[in-house]
Amino acid sequence: MLTKKNNAPYSSPDYILIGVIVALLIIGIAMVYSSSFVWAEYKFNDAWYYVKRQALFAGAGMIAMIFTMNLPYTTWKKYAKLILLLCFSLLLLVLIPGIGMVRGGAQSWIGIGAFSIQPSEFMKLGLIIFLATYLSVNQKYITSLRKGFFPSLLLVFTAFGLIMLQPDLGTGMVLVLTCMVMIFTAGARLSHFFGLAAVGLAGFIALIASAPYRISRITAFLNPWEDPLGDGFQIIQSLYAIGPGGLMGLGFGESLQKFFYLPEPQTDFIFAILGEELGFIGGTAVLLLFFLLLWRGIKIALEAPDSFSRFLALGIVSMLAIQAMINISVVIGLIPVTGITLPFLSYGGSSLTLILCSVGILLNISRYTKI
Repeated sequence: MLTKKNNAPYSSPDYILIGVIVALLIIGIAMVYSSSFVWAEYKFNDAWYYVKRQALFAGAGMIAMIFTMNLPYTTWKKYAKLILLLCFSLLLLVLIPGIGMVRGGAQSWIGIGAFSIQPSEFMKLGLIIFLATYLSVNQKYITSLRKGFFPSLLLVFTAFGLIMLQPDLGTGMVLVLTCMVMIFTAGARLSHFFGLAAVGLAGFIALIASAPYRISRITAFLNPWEDPLGDGFQIIQSLYAIGPGGLMGLGFGESLQKFFYLPEPQTDFIFAILGEELGFIGGTAVLLLFFLLLWRGIKIALEAPDSFSRFLALGIVSMLAIQAMINISVVIGLIPVTGITLPFLSYGGSSLTLILCSVGILLNISRYTKI
């Protein structure tokens, strides 16, 4: 049996977690094809356009996952400052006209040949790594507003501010909520969070009021039928997809909403197509897989050998759980549209690759536990 004396892992990675990831990836690739072949045939004259690229992203992500799974997690602590600096540099770079690409009204991508990367996705992981490093060293100060809590917030909201300049409120929300979970579990005072909540609510209202499209999303959420062909269109079509799915669904590939009713169904609203085709049973199965991922991630964090690995594991699993929760809540009409993808399932190269890379780090930490 290997021991920690030579910094070697105790055991093999968590095979249950690996099984969950593989299952979600298989479901994701299948649903990307089913939800996108109509659009792909129309736009590119190739029904397999999106699924071929998604399979390529998944392959690259699996390679990254295997690499990070076998790279000692302590390496990330060693290079945390450099990683964060690179992430901030990318966030600044994407804001430069001519370098940053605009899609859906947000200047959030940098083109690299035939592909593009989304710097905010890199920042989510980079900030988790740096914050885990910071908290592991300065946890004793976290109850102090000046020495611990405020410096953490300053870093988080600097990153959030740069993301909002794109603007990308959805990704910014995931980043902030993930970091708040990490800071809270480090032992920050509830009174500090109450004060932050008051300031944050005022800031959130100001952000919404400063952009007409955000106000439209709120009003569309409250009453989508007020503008069924405009701001309320996506959520109405999403509910039209989920409703007919019933218990068993219409059958794989049999969705009607993907026929130019639900815009870009392979991205943010892929869960709606899954619900339409696989029904309540299929949707519940995906939710159970995410709950299983959350359970294994929390178990790894609790059993992790040191404070850095505990914060790192918690940050990664919190990011995945928060992103999945927000996406599914949007699709079923519980919260306004945010533009956040569903981890492992939605089409997207940067997101899928970085998520698999993150999971690889979590799996490496699991090798140092006895779960």
